[in-house]
This record gives sequence, C-alpha cells and structure tokens, in this order.
Amino acid sequence: MLDFELLRDKGILIVTPHGPLEKADFERVAKEVDLYLAKDGMLSGVMIYAQGFPGWDSFAAFLAHFKFVKDHQRKVERLAVVTDSDLLKIMPHIVAHFAHPEVKQFPYGEKATALAWLETTR
Repeated sequence: MLDFELLRDKGILIVTPHGPLEKADFERVAKEVDLYLAKDGMLSGVMIYAQGFPGWDSFAAFLAHFKFVKDHQRKVERLAVVTDSDLLKIMPHIVAHFAHPEVKQFPYGEKATALAWLETTR
C-alpha cells in the first residue's frame, strides 16, 4: 500500500509506503500526477518517505512501478529519499546513473530538511 500527497502549491509529491506495493497504487498516483503535469509541466520534487522498503505484492506491481518511474522521471527536478533503510540508502547512487532527477538521501528523522531541499528548486 502506498499513501501519497501532492503539494500542488509547491509541486512536490510525497509517497509513503505502508506495506507491499500494489499495481493499483501506481495507477492512483499516476492519475493524480498526470493531471498536475498537464497543467504545470514539472514536479519540483518527489519525496520517498519510508522506514524500509516493503517490496511489491506481485510482478505486475513491479512492472507498474517501473513504468511510473520511466514515464515520469524526466518531469521531476529532485528526488529526496528519506529513510534509514540500508537498501533504500543505496538507491540515490543507482538512480544517479540512469535517471534525470537530482537525488539525495536523508535520515528518516529529517523529513522537514528533505522537504526544504525539495522546495529550493522553485
């Protein structure tokens, strides 16, 4: 399950996983984000706020996640990964090789600092 909040006035998407990710999660997020992008063109940032990575509930969910990233990564200026998970901490190093956004990792307790960093793009 994936909760999300789109801060329209700041152009920032905050996603918070609460269990294995589902295909429908990415469909819900894409629908909301695509409406925003049709009007505003770019997201200033995306924040992944997660104590750990819950994985996917199915291969279809994994594919939906991959498609969401592929379709949207060029429309995001910055990605903040707010976590203490060792697995998610390495994500910025991997993403930097093939994705557009500038990526930075923050400790889980520093959500406000990460949000401030994302806000500096506007």
